[in-house]
Amino acid sequence: MFKKILIANRGEIACRVIKTAKKMGIQTVAVYSDADKDARHVELADEAVHIGGSPSRESYLQAERIIAACKKTGAEAVHPGYGFLSENEGFAKKVEEEGIVFIGPKHYSIAAMGDKIASKKLANEAKVNTIPGWNDAIETAERAVEIAREIGYPVMIKASAGGGGKGLRVAHNDKDAFDGFTSCRNEARNSFGDDRVFIEKFVEEPRHIEIQVLGDAHGNVIYLNERECSIQRRHQKVIEEAPSPFISEATRQAMGEQAVALAKAVSYQSAGTVEFVVGKDQSFYFLEMNTRLQVEHPVTEAITGLDLVELMIRVAAGEKLPLAQEEVQRNGWAIECRINAEDPFRNFLPSTGRLVRFQPPKETLFAAERPASSAYGGVRVDTGVYDGGEIPMFYDSMIAKLIVHGRDRNHAIALMREALNGFVIRGISSNIPFQAALLAHPKFVSGEFNTGFIAEHYGKGFHAEDVPHDDPDFLVALAAYMHRRYRARASGISGQLEGHGVKVGEQFVVVVLDAKGQHVHTPVTVTDFQGRTGSSAVAVGAHSYKIDSQAPLGSVRVEGTVNSRVFTAQVARGAGKNPLALRVAHNGTQIEAMVLSPLGSRLLKLMPYKAPPDLSKYLMSPMPGLLVEVSVQPGQQVQAGEKLAVIEAMKMENVLFATQDGVVGSISAAKGESLAVDQVILEFA
Repeated sequence: MFKKILIANRGEIACRVIKTAKKMGIQTVAVYSDADKDARHVELADEAVHIGGSPSRESYLQAERIIAACKKTGAEAVHPGYGFLSENEGFAKKVEEEGIVFIGPKHYSIAAMGDKIASKKLANEAKVNTIPGWNDAIETAERAVEIAREIGYPVMIKASAGGGGKGLRVAHNDKDAFDGFTSCRNEARNSFGDDRVFIEKFVEEPRHIEIQVLGDAHGNVIYLNERECSIQRRHQKVIEEAPSPFISEATRQAMGEQAVALAKAVSYQSAGTVEFVVGKDQSFYFLEMNTRLQVEHPVTEAITGLDLVELMIRVAAGEKLPLAQEEVQRNGWAIECRINAEDPFRNFLPSTGRLVRFQPPKETLFAAERPASSAYGGVRVDTGVYDGGEIPMFYDSMIAKLIVHGRDRNHAIALMREALNGFVIRGISSNIPFQAALLAHPKFVSGEFNTGFIAEHYGKGFHAEDVPHDDPDFLVALAAYMHRRYRARASGISGQLEGHGVKVGEQFVVVVLDAKGQHVHTPVTVTDFQGRTGSSAVAVGAHSYKIDSQAPLGSVRVEGTVNSRVFTAQVARGAGKNPLALRVAHNGTQIEAMVLSPLGSRLLKLMPYKAPPDLSKYLMSPMPGLLVEVSVQPGQQVQAGEKLAVIEAMKMENVLFATQDGVVGSISAAKGESLAVDQVILEFA
């Protein structure tokens, strides 16, 4: 077994590998860029080596520097994680040539499977079902349109070296095919240094289901069940689960056996994933093989009780697989939500900056430390960030993975909803409200969905009203309950002027802005409940809530009971636009509530309405990021839909278009400038 390994990655996957290595008694070496000098993976590792500038092309993609770091520290093996160099055959080969073990498949397996065109031909030879398409690299956009017509729309345009949703477009007509081909080539060249593109038929109502395989150097290959990954936004997975609620036992076995046949065809040695697109009739076709650990590997670990990182390390060290196919378990149900630094209410634009608060729910599950027979109901958090840390703009937007393991699917969904309620993130926006909405959607709960689910139900973006709360009065009651607790504490402060001290009171009015921006005044009564500290009976209209919580005042996460049912919510003072308001969040729904006295409520109604400023003549940055292009000049006439500027953040380009005709006045920001959210880029005359 290795004494020391280097992790050629960052973020949560680097921390994940370090965790298993420590359990196995293996020393770890981290590598880091300028932006990551204070990152969590650097702190957790036994040693750390600086490898370059903040952009990944200057650091995490620098193979020579990573190999030099191995030699400098005496690391005998490299774990590449996922992304960056994990599926780079040249890197794997160079590592092997330098006498260092690559904890992953051999370079020839990566070469065979990492190229989507070659892998499809290999899959055909291995008797694996494949999708109709054009499997050779296409040279021009015009040729791409011709081929797309021959195959028949809709088609999928994919970069041969693509991954993670980059270099992939769905085309429904000639214009889509022409534009999509150009975009795919550019994205692939920038992200992977390989601009080859191919086209295949797009299966309608498709599900994305993948099979986890594991092979060793002794010719043994097994499959570890499947993962359902159909909940995707712009081809990026959002929620993954294991097993799939859709496929039959016969389909599962057939897919597993084909995945094993493909892995054996390329002498696969390590953990890998064979991805399939599955039609509504359970017909399935090979998509691609990911020759690395997947982001969603924890759900497989939860239902099998296996530690995939440990098995990768053991296989790389020459050990045989410790189990046969018939010994693979499938216990309970696991779900993973990707927690991303993005604002779902601003069309999921990246959100970078400092994590003012980062308090994940308490972990009760980690596959590497838990036998498969343990009780269901576990929560696991894989993350590479910490309270007070920085989310840089140079890498992808995922800040954590939240995993739960339940008895069955409904239990797992309930566990996940409660875990999301307790996941505190402040300082940046996150997609937690969106995840909460997905988990509550009837189609998701029933398991009746495909890869078009998000586009179908949230095609016009995501809005606060897309998260209906099953009991909105509870949020009002909780705001009143917490306000009264603050009043009670204030009333006990010594030294108050006699006759002018804080009085607690029982009658309040909770004022909340509705969807139209109008104040809604709701009278509430808050009285002591059973005379206990931290307990109150709150009356909201016809509803009554007996709330009991021992959460310290000032803590964002509030846990307790309401009418004898356990709940977790988040309450923060002055967190929103109104410093006097309480922000209350539960089950993805959030309100900003001012809790006033009846007199205060009457006076507020007399206040004049203040109209928001007219910002229509400004082009403002919708997110923090790097201004990579300003496409117009002062005095230029522009039409609606014309490109104005391009901002890059978290490895994605975001093009800003004119929303109406106009003339460009002044330009306030220059190419290469780092922009803050809502910073003015240009002003129209």
